[in-house]
Amino acid sequence: MLTDNNKIFHRKKILTIFLICAGVFLFLFGRLVYLCVWRAEHYSALATALHERERSIKAARGRILDRNGTVLADNRTVCTVSVIHNQLEDPEQVIEILSRELELTEDYVRKRVEKYSSMERIKSNVDKELGDRIREYDLAGVKVDEDYKRYYPYDELASKVLGFTGGDNQGIIGLEVVYDEYLQGEAGKILTMTDAKGIEVESAGERRLEPVSGQDLCISLDMNIQSYATQLANQAMATKQADSVSILVMNPQNGEILAMVNVPEFDLNNPYELPEGTPENISGEETQNILNGIWRNGCINDTYEPGSTFKIITAAAGLEAGVVTPESGFSCPGFVIVDDRTIHCHKRAGHGSQDFTHAMMNSCNPALITVGLRIGLDSYYDYFEKFGLKTKTGVDLPGEAGTIMHKKEGMGNVELATVAFGQSFQITPIQLLTTVSSIINGGRRITPHFGVQTLDAQGSVAQRFEYPVSADIVSEETSATMREILEMVVQEGSGANGKVEGFRIGGKTATSQTLPRGSGRYIASFIGFAPADSPQVIAIAIVNNPQGVYYGSQVAAPIIRQLYENILPYLGIE
Repeated sequence: MLTDNNKIFHRKKILTIFLICAGVFLFLFGRLVYLCVWRAEHYSALATALHERERSIKAARGRILDRNGTVLADNRTVCTVSVIHNQLEDPEQVIEILSRELELTEDYVRKRVEKYSSMERIKSNVDKELGDRIREYDLAGVKVDEDYKRYYPYDELASKVLGFTGGDNQGIIGLEVVYDEYLQGEAGKILTMTDAKGIEVESAGERRLEPVSGQDLCISLDMNIQSYATQLANQAMATKQADSVSILVMNPQNGEILAMVNVPEFDLNNPYELPEGTPENISGEETQNILNGIWRNGCINDTYEPGSTFKIITAAAGLEAGVVTPESGFSCPGFVIVDDRTIHCHKRAGHGSQDFTHAMMNSCNPALITVGLRIGLDSYYDYFEKFGLKTKTGVDLPGEAGTIMHKKEGMGNVELATVAFGQSFQITPIQLLTTVSSIINGGRRITPHFGVQTLDAQGSVAQRFEYPVSADIVSEETSATMREILEMVVQEGSGANGKVEGFRIGGKTATSQTLPRGSGRYIASFIGFAPADSPQVIAIAIVNNPQGVYYGSQVAAPIIRQLYENILPYLGIE
């Protein structure tokens, strides 16, 4: 029999248990209300995500347009064929049809069809016509999604400038990679509902998040000028059996590049094609090295000894330093002795007595060496840096090489003498043309470039690009004097083969020997600009290892003459 105390204790125990149970119930009830009311949207989204399958929709990549609006890089609609394992009703039929239509091995398709995954890609970049044909089979579990593939209407034209894209539609080389952030756009999505087994719920339909197309890129390149320059380069390759030919055309006033040719070029629509005669069964590394060579842009990626075209820089430095005037006298016996070294002129018999203007017209080595020595090592090196030759140009293409120059402390009179007429150091064509532009345009160091602006889907300007300009590279007086001297070089001097009837042309030829000396390999080049008194266009032609006659005056100057005969009227230059 329970005592009163025991009864009281028992009641308290029961009450405690009740209160605990009530508290737990109230907590759970409150939690349930919280989850069902305040967190309902969150957990509903999670539940939807658990049963929602996502497929990506590629955005249309922005086009690349030349200065006249001509489309140089465009898109073609292609398809991606995929399978969803859980939705397949007749795997053997799917394997048979896809392997036949897509021209794939049965084993290849079977491995992907039988793989347990949410979605397995069978093949991408399938022609739209073929994709539509596969879609008509109405195979359960087979998805055919439309996609985009980069397409280049002019195949090889400006291949090393434009560059190309990879399978993911992202830029690999050239302008395609430099301006990728503007061109690529934003991908969209296709969202479908599935049941617990991963099978699509037909009644639920699908949701689409539409992609945002990339911006169009407008560049300064002129397709007509590029085409004609390419034609001339190919002719030079064929007639001179050269290793390569480069032609670069630019506006010296603002740095806009009108053409950049590097032949041999490659097919942008088939960039991984190896040259004929490539050995079979080469390693992946060897293949990539060959492709890297094919894709290499000689105008910006490679350096060379410029030879006599660099005398323009030495002459400008001499005029700025006041150590020479156009009337200064020089005597050329055919050589000059610097310290213990005898350095010959290209004319072994010598040019005799001449003023500085005629020394430039004759491309006289001893005269330019004398100017370099008068300037002195310290000052010459300072001008080299002031002209921007120790820094890269900043051109909007990847992989620009820097100038390869002696360290100042490693230079003596002999090194200064050879640099003064364009030997014993190396420079890129884009750097040389940019520096010469700065000398003849009044002394402004411009930035060479292609990118002008981008356009949105409505054709409105989305981004306008600006480039740095440095003033006072040389004085207006020095610039005017250099234009006059270089016009005389073409009118009556060594650059006469660059003369264009009816136009005032300035310029300079060069013939440089490649290393090692005595190899018999030469580089012929010519820089020309027009009109000589107010330059609107400047160009350089470089012929690497021409066979037979190899002088710049006879090989490269005629290329620029033919170029200008056609493009100066086209550009409206009088």
